[in-house]
Amino acid sequence: MQSDTPASLSSKQSLWAGRILSVLVVLFLVFDSVGKFVKPVQVVEAFARLGMSIDLSVTIGTLLLICTILYAIPRTAFHGAILLTGYLGGAVAIQLRVGNPVFETVFPALFGVLVWAGLFLRDDRLRILLLPRS
Repeated sequence: MQSDTPASLSSKQSLWAGRILSVLVVLFLVFDSVGKFVKPVQVVEAFARLGMSIDLSVTIGTLLLICTILYAIPRTAFHGAILLTGYLGGAVAIQLRVGNPVFETVFPALFGVLVWAGLFLRDDRLRILLLPRS
């Protein structure tokens, strides 16, 4: 009989699910940060729609890349998740400020959930901290 303790959740399946989810998150965020360095037309237009100077794109891309790297490294993943939560919260605030549609506003928040879900599935310490003890 399997119990719902943190130890029982640390199966290889949850570990690999967390790793896969985290890799997908990291790949998307790296792609997003690289776009801020390369500045394709879509990025320039998005910055204009949000009322932000394109000159900020490299700074924002650098911050995102640093947070993503911290999240990708197991030893600093918790700190990276906290920083990415702040970054994505700022993205939600900017979307709300300009009155964008609901999906564009909620997407960064949903992505933040994926950040934490990936970490939760791959890190026993986080599960021990968050799950109730029996």
